[in-house]
Amino acid sequence: MALSRIWSAFIIIAITVAGIKCFFFGDSQIFAWMVSGKASDPSNPLKLDGIIETCWVAVEICLKLIGILALFIGFMNIAEKAGGIRLLSRIVGPFFSKLFPEIPKGHPSMGHMIMNFSANLLGLDNAATPFGLKAMESLQEINVNKEVASNSQIMFLCLHAAGLNLIPVSVIAVRAAQHASDPTDVFLPCMIVTFVGTITAMMIVSFKQKINLLQPVILAWILAISAIIVLLVFYVTKLDAAGIQLFSGKVSNGLILLVFLLIVLGGLYKKIDLFAAFVDGAKNGFDTAIRIIPYILGILVAVSMLRTSGTFDAVISAMKHFFVMLGADTRFVDGLPTALIRPLSGGAARGMMVSTMTTFGPDSFASRLSGIFQGASDTTFYVVAVYFGAVSIKNTRYSVGAMLLADLVGIITAIILCYLFFGNSI
Repeated sequence: MALSRIWSAFIIIAITVAGIKCFFFGDSQIFAWMVSGKASDPSNPLKLDGIIETCWVAVEICLKLIGILALFIGFMNIAEKAGGIRLLSRIVGPFFSKLFPEIPKGHPSMGHMIMNFSANLLGLDNAATPFGLKAMESLQEINVNKEVASNSQIMFLCLHAAGLNLIPVSVIAVRAAQHASDPTDVFLPCMIVTFVGTITAMMIVSFKQKINLLQPVILAWILAISAIIVLLVFYVTKLDAAGIQLFSGKVSNGLILLVFLLIVLGGLYKKIDLFAAFVDGAKNGFDTAIRIIPYILGILVAVSMLRTSGTFDAVISAMKHFFVMLGADTRFVDGLPTALIRPLSGGAARGMMVSTMTTFGPDSFASRLSGIFQGASDTTFYVVAVYFGAVSIKNTRYSVGAMLLADLVGIITAIILCYLFFGNSI
């Protein structure tokens, strides 16, 4: 219900703002650009896709997603039949049984979730989505009320949306392409912000679900994970931009191939019909991709309307005037467009980041802050729509509020860290 109200509000606000611009400020073309505008059209002053083009973009995204989902869920099906997922579930069982008390001991969903979290940590977006959708399907199997999000599903999605990520490779790559003096200087702030966001999400959901995070098992796992992250951060900070991209590529792509190899070897050891198991899983991946098309389409169209109507520009302008009136430093406001659109669309946020770098320079305060925002969270509304939509959940309960609150904490943390690290930047 929360997502339905927010989605409706996006459309109402976008059309209202466009109407005001058309009838009171003389922008007679605004409706045309909102509906049929093309970003590639030289005469389009917005340089943004309208509703029609966004529908095509949504379908293109889903077509690409079909192959990815079919591939990874096909391999996941082999892993399940070979017992690999249950092995992972037993390994993380002591920790997850405390954080997800409603999940039965050794349930496959634990293995699916740890695969998703691992893929997110390494920036493997293509792998994280199939693993995440599979985790949601597994959790739905033990969900008593099939139309209402369970506690376990909410905890999982809130942790997923917090976007704990080791290396923001795409941000570093864009900064390098924009000729930043040190493309990797946002790496440590990004890492800290994602960690703070993840812990915040865990604390918010645990408070709602009355989970005691001070249990020795939970503390031991969090400290162990933190220690591993610190060691990796220590190593990565010694590398330059090219070295980080090379390291990330080797680790990320190498791990995918290693997982595929272990799954196939495990299937052979268990004497499973590997190809038949893969095909069965791939069919499920295909069905899942088709099922989530309406959810992706709905979110992307609403975001397109907000952007083309000028709503974001109006919000940013109002915020800047507000902080000027307070006499505060307004440098951070120029980086906020990325933070505001990041929960809605990863691609749009990336575009905002590039635009900020082009306008203010790659080494400016606003550009560095924009890079931290881009590398420090996931697309909240996209995650809610796609993951809950994949299992036909209609009542998401408090999940949207929890995710947005964690996003807000991440935004505040990013601003504070940017002033600490880059306060002398223009």
